[in-house]
Amino acid sequence: MRPITLLLLFACFDHAARADEVQIAVAANFTAPAKLIAADFEKDSGHKAQLVFGATGKFYAQIKNGAPFEVLLSADDETPTKLEKEGAAVAGTRFTYAIGRLVLWSAKAGYVDDKGEVLSSGAFRHVSVANPKLAPYGAAAIDVLMALKLIDAVQPKFVQAENIAQAHQFVATGNAELGFVAMSQVMKDGKLGDGSAWIVPASLHRPIRQDAVLLDKGRGKRAAEAWLKYLKGDKAKAVIKSFGYEV
Repeated sequence: MRPITLLLLFACFDHAARADEVQIAVAANFTAPAKLIAADFEKDSGHKAQLVFGATGKFYAQIKNGAPFEVLLSADDETPTKLEKEGAAVAGTRFTYAIGRLVLWSAKAGYVDDKGEVLSSGAFRHVSVANPKLAPYGAAAIDVLMALKLIDAVQPKFVQAENIAQAHQFVATGNAELGFVAMSQVMKDGKLGDGSAWIVPASLHRPIRQDAVLLDKGRGKRAAEAWLKYLKGDKAKAVIKSFGYEV
């Protein structure tokens, strides 16, 4: 066997030996960008990212009950801070990876106006909202309705979803005429896609600061640490921005 072939072979073995896998709990609103970033991460680092999507509130309970997650990509900044204080996350590893935008969306073109006045018209039977106790985007939706003094009129029409992914699904399938979703869920090729939407002014709700943190089970794990470093890089940031987030 030629020396250069041996060198390549040893390089492949070395790469495989150093490759690892990281278990990541990902807030449902970040599903699409996380999948793209994970694919790039695997190609660029050799490590594999196993992604599980869901509501931040449920992830908190699962982590406290011993779930094998090594990294949390939260939909808020409160949950990672709480986990850090409780010793379930590694101090000093928390950072904001994205700032989310809330959108009132309908799958029907022309249904939602660009000022959100459809909410005060009452010309709908159902509005989809993620559970505000579990999903930060749901809590932000409640903030908006409170700020607009529409909570009493609109709340009886709520179709409550477990998380923001289900909130989007309810609207996409017609179970609700409109709903509060994450901008990332309705972005396509860097702009708003099908249907109609009102991009909710950030001044109407608490900031949706989405923090990442290394969990205790990820302490000292190369793939977990590599993922967090990769998430801060320009390549990942470009993906995040393309889905309407601020970074």
